[in-house]
Amino acid sequence: MSSIRPIRNSARAIIMNQNQVLLTKNMDEFGEFYMFPGGGQDKGEPLSDTVIRECNEEVGLQVVPGDMVCIREYIGNNHEFAEWDHDFHQVEFYFKCKPIIEEAQLIMNCVPTNPDNDQIGVEWMDLSQLKSIRIYPKTLAHMFSDYGIDGLPSFYVGDVN
Repeated sequence: MSSIRPIRNSARAIIMNQNQVLLTKNMDEFGEFYMFPGGGQDKGEPLSDTVIRECNEEVGLQVVPGDMVCIREYIGNNHEFAEWDHDFHQVEFYFKCKPIIEEAQLIMNCVPTNPDNDQIGVEWMDLSQLKSIRIYPKTLAHMFSDYGIDGLPSFYVGDVN
């Protein structure tokens, strides 16, 4: 008997400091890769609380969620990791988030309190570098690199990688 995995909601943060975005640095069998901080919504938890909790756990920052930038779906069977991720379906909600900390202290204070298993660090990345690194979702990262965060309206991007 096979078990069906439910669709999972995830809240993700876009945290900017000047022309840089804060990303989690991760490692798998293919090497280093980057992701926007965030993770799964708990039952009964508003998405805004999810992004606050996940930012504390993954990047060690208290944040105030702002506008939602976009919604992205990840349907594992349609992407490069379909061999082992074929039954995974996640809906990701991307929020602009402001850290509750002085700008000068941002770099020193990014210490995760409960990082993901494959997470090896936290890194500020210049928007111009997003096209040259392994990052997920790469479609969004490339759009942010081209247009900047403030240049994007709220939108649904669908099942992209």
